[in-house]
Amino acid sequence: MNFKKNILCIGAGYVGGPTMAMIAHKCPQYKVTVVDINPVRIAEWNSDHLPIYEPGLDKIVRQARNRNLFFSTEVDQNIKRSDVIFVSVNTPTKTFGAGNGMTADLQYWEKTARQILQSAESSKIIVEKSTLPVKTALAMERILTSNQSGIYFDVLSNPEFLAEGTAINDLENPDRVLIGSHQTKKGLKARDVLVEIYENWVPKERIITSDIWSSELSKLVSNAILAQRISSINAISALCEKTGADIVEVSKAVGMDHRIGDRFLNASVGFGGSCFKKDILNLVYLCQNYGLHEVADFWKGVVNINEYQKERFVLNMLAAMFNTLAGKRICLFGFAFKADTGDTRESPAFFIANRLIEEKVELVITDPKALKNAKNDLDEFKEEVSFVEDPYKAASGCHAIAILTEWVLYQNLDFEKIYRSMLKPAFIFDGRNIIDHQKVFEIGFNVYPIGKPALTHF
Repeated sequence: MNFKKNILCIGAGYVGGPTMAMIAHKCPQYKVTVVDINPVRIAEWNSDHLPIYEPGLDKIVRQARNRNLFFSTEVDQNIKRSDVIFVSVNTPTKTFGAGNGMTADLQYWEKTARQILQSAESSKIIVEKSTLPVKTALAMERILTSNQSGIYFDVLSNPEFLAEGTAINDLENPDRVLIGSHQTKKGLKARDVLVEIYENWVPKERIITSDIWSSELSKLVSNAILAQRISSINAISALCEKTGADIVEVSKAVGMDHRIGDRFLNASVGFGGSCFKKDILNLVYLCQNYGLHEVADFWKGVVNINEYQKERFVLNMLAAMFNTLAGKRICLFGFAFKADTGDTRESPAFFIANRLIEEKVELVITDPKALKNAKNDLDEFKEEVSFVEDPYKAASGCHAIAILTEWVLYQNLDFEKIYRSMLKPAFIFDGRNIIDHQKVFEIGFNVYPIGKPALTHF
């Protein structure tokens, strides 16, 4: 088949795979290829068991795969054949040297830029899809224009705004698609090529165009403001527990103000995922780099509250269970950082599991989609942790349950059955405020919600 364009994505992770699957699904006239240097990951994309769990992803991959959607480890060959290249490689937080623990580690991104330069035999449009610091496009342009081959590369910024668990709907019905370009004749021409791709299914009024630096910064700011709302309500949850107020009632009253709205105002054990903490720290480092120390301190406070909320949750467990957790069997309901995903990156459950292990707890973990990742994350603690898929079996013989992921499954469990199987007194620490606290209290549990008075039998 003769395709109108050859689209390539370098990086087959949580962003690259679903994004390219949606483009292939909506644009059968384009050939879409996803490449990655990890052969195991590519084999999984070509199998019946995809490397990531995302509702609806299986269906669109099956429909488009081997029609106009392909997964390959042949990076160089596909660079040669492509017209548009999306760069969606990992940009983790740097763990060494200058910016350690704050700024993005760009080594994989730079290797990709150099590989494009080395392999390309014709001009390309390069699209930044990874979350990157402001002005990264400039660095990429410097690398791509470092030879005199006559090949030209137009660099665009097209940040992703996906929420794991709803990524397929976010891709199919996005709030906005943001495309940043240089405001030159060539830059605008390249931008229009990308606009044309998205116009196959996205209404034109939702496709926003801007300069390239504003586009890069918008991604960081979006995540920072969402995380700020979570930290704000979590900070108030601590005050509610001290005063006897109910954070759910406070959130409802605040959220009904049309100037504020009710999104991201549910108190919890804290935010996680690959983006929020990483992007905020990136923003902090950027502000510090430009001498904006007061601005940097403001955003660093969002992260500090999130760390405080997780630690506070563990200390509340310790205080409630007679100031010792050593030798007690505690079951974590959920290890994914949120429901409807198997992703455990920066999950509050990981922090809490480590802290409970420090307290000499015998830990049991259950999760419908994240047990494989949980086992990998806690590989060094094989003796201290058990992994059980069935929540009833996982809770049996435990002193306490800590609900750490808001899976609907946990709202509908038979807690009378669970209570009978546990050691007494039995505790539930609801880190997501998703169960009926009065009901489980009446069953016999001692119940400790987030931002509400505890319900105890002593």
